[in-house]
Amino acid sequence: MDEMPALRRDLLLPPDAARLEPTARATHRPRVLLLYGSLRERSYSRLLSEEAARLLTMMGAEVRMFDPRDLPLTNSVPPDHPKVRELRELSLWSEAQVWCSPELHGAITGVIKNQIDWIPLEIGAVRPTQGRVLAVMQVSGGSQSFNAVNTLRLLGRWMRMVVIPNQSSVAKAYEQFDAAGRMLPSPYYDRVVDVMEELLRFTWLLRDRADYLVDRYSERKATAEVQLDRL
Repeated sequence: MDEMPALRRDLLLPPDAARLEPTARATHRPRVLLLYGSLRERSYSRLLSEEAARLLTMMGAEVRMFDPRDLPLTNSVPPDHPKVRELRELSLWSEAQVWCSPELHGAITGVIKNQIDWIPLEIGAVRPTQGRVLAVMQVSGGSQSFNAVNTLRLLGRWMRMVVIPNQSSVAKAYEQFDAAGRMLPSPYYDRVVDVMEELLRFTWLLRDRADYLVDRYSERKATAEVQLDRL
């Protein structure tokens, strides 16, 4: 059992409880980015995201929402395109994100997927999604479903984000908002409140510890090998 020929023991870091206690807790407001998945004039994913943004702001977060209009298809333009640059800078700025998509043909829309596809796993040495907290929501035109949120969870994990346990799925979304675009009182609204509360709790809990929590043996090994090659 003591023989581990494949392991670089000098790069193995067993769990260190002291590292989970931040030395200087950040005091600024949690920074949350919201992405939504429809370009319709009355977009229910946008309306739901706006309702979530109001709740987050009321609970003390600094909130920004990306407008996906005029964002080109992934890889159709260079990454210095203004909308691409805006999206990536917002992702880097954020400590948490909310992704909201309609369910279309049993899945997420191309609008939300295009936004996610434009955010790479890394930009140089910086990872614009790794360690960030994520909440997922969906709206449906018919009965309640979870296909879109399940796909968003998969994408969030792929992007190395911390996806919170709770989620929101709003059925018959056209019945859940008034003429001014405000969400009506309902169990669906209550669930949105639950999700935003949970998102901020996880954000406060993790943001000062994110660098340690996502510090990976494989990446330390790759860095060490690169440094050795340079000698």
